Amino acid sequence: MGSEKIEQLKTIFLQMEQALIAYSGGVDSTLVAKIAYDVLGKKALAVTAVSPSLLPEELEDAKIQAATIGIPHQIVETQEMENPNYTSNPVNRCYFCKSELHDTLKPLAKKLGYPYVVDGVNADDLKDYRPGIQAAKERGARSPLAEVGVSKLEVRQISQSLGLDWWDKPAQPCLSSRFPYGEEITVAKLQRVGRAEIYLRKLGWGNLRVRSQEDTARIELPPEKIKDFILSIDLDSVVSTFQELGFIYVTLDLEGYRSGKLNRVLNKESLVMGNG
Repeated sequence: MGSEKIEQLKTIFLQMEQALIAYSGGVDSTLVAKIAYDVLGKKALAVTAVSPSLLPEELEDAKIQAATIGIPHQIVETQEMENPNYTSNPVNRCYFCKSELHDTLKPLAKKLGYPYVVDGVNADDLKDYRPGIQAAKERGARSPLAEVGVSKLEVRQISQSLGLDWWDKPAQPCLSSRFPYGEEITVAKLQRVGRAEIYLRKLGWGNLRVRSQEDTARIELPPEKIKDFILSIDLDSVVSTFQELGFIYVTLDLEGYRSGKLNRVLNKESLVMGNG
């Protein structure tokens, strides 16, 4: 399954000879790390950037997956929380996040002798509003999955065919994506929403989001899971736990989880502008 695209990916890494992988531990960058290591061995290096927007549990997953693959793995710290262009949470927040990431990785790659920095952007990512992709391109990063035309579904299919146990791991973008544009991002808010999601995942609800707007938490679940959640969960315990974390109001999104839902405000604004 996807054997032709796997071969194309391998060819890219053969031509690179050495590569540093921007490795978050998500299914996309982990597949890139796996193929890079299969081709380049120790000439491939996975680097994970640590900041308050990455949950400690996600870092542990990244370490375990890298060790399973065998690829060398390093940790670096990024300082996007010190940049008001990021913490003010503008619509292009991801641009400043990825700028910080690649401004950290590019000199590291040069210092260690890696001619390329590679990320896990896939073909579907190019269809969404992703200002971070621009920042990465400006700094010379390459995206083999996108170059070969590998979709998100194909990432999972290829990962499964390669025997990667985490092929169906839920997507876990930066925690800052849980806040509406314009609401200031703080370390405390990131930790609060992160702890809320971990709490629900430990109860067995893996694919979810906890969106945060001021003092209100909005739980998003796959639409087909909403009824089960209401019938099976101890709602009082959920509410009390969220309130202990610092939320005042706890709500359930009846539409369910949709990736990139907070970007709808961008479409709405563009429609209003377009209509004069």
